[in-house]
Amino acid sequence: MSLVQKRALITGASSGIGRATAIAFAKAGIDIALVSRQKDRLESVAKEARNLGVEAKAFPLDLAKVEQVHTQIDSIVAAFGSVNILVNNAGMGYTGDLIETSLADWQKVIDLNLTSVFQCIKGVLPGMRDQGSGTIINVVSIAGLQVFPNWGAYCVSKFGLMALSKTLNIEERANGIRVTALCPGSVNTPIWDSETVKADFDRSAMLTPEIVAESILYVALLPTSAVIEELTLMPSVGKF
Repeated sequence: MSLVQKRALITGASSGIGRATAIAFAKAGIDIALVSRQKDRLESVAKEARNLGVEAKAFPLDLAKVEQVHTQIDSIVAAFGSVNILVNNAGMGYTGDLIETSLADWQKVIDLNLTSVFQCIKGVLPGMRDQGSGTIINVVSIAGLQVFPNWGAYCVSKFGLMALSKTLNIEERANGIRVTALCPGSVNTPIWDSETVKADFDRSAMLTPEIVAESILYVALLPTSAVIEELTLMPSVGKF
């Protein structure tokens, strides 16, 4: 592990994979800046992390307001200090035939799942370049590698995120910045309870947020001389 103190910014950190990643990072001694819309839940996660002995701060932010994200991430980095790990985890699920998907819904999915990630990256990238190092982990999805009926808008957003990850990896390699696209299969998170998702899957057969978080931590702690460019993580039972 590098002797430089690791400091991470995690989006979607109030629940699910984001929360599990925050706790896994805290147990590993990584300071964390936590981003989510849910202020109370976010502060609860930050408090739990602080009890594990790391610096942890909550920064409530609605990433769906994409025109503000770049500036607000800039402000968060300025307030928290240098960030050498970015975990882009925030996102939304959406089901429905493409022909029935409204333009407003389509744009909402693209904005949160893809454009907000682009904006978060732009907020931390200059600092990582100045440091000459950094790790960006984009939580994509198996839906960034294969398509599923009734998940059209979601799949398009995730295929776009995969392309963003691959392009960024090539562009920033010379600057010492590593980019990983993590593609988990189904994970038992609150996304399945959201109003925009209509699906009836066996959640007991899904990955847990903690398993995904351990994979994210593993990627983050790799020696700087190595990078996992793409990691597909699937449940050992069930379909996807």
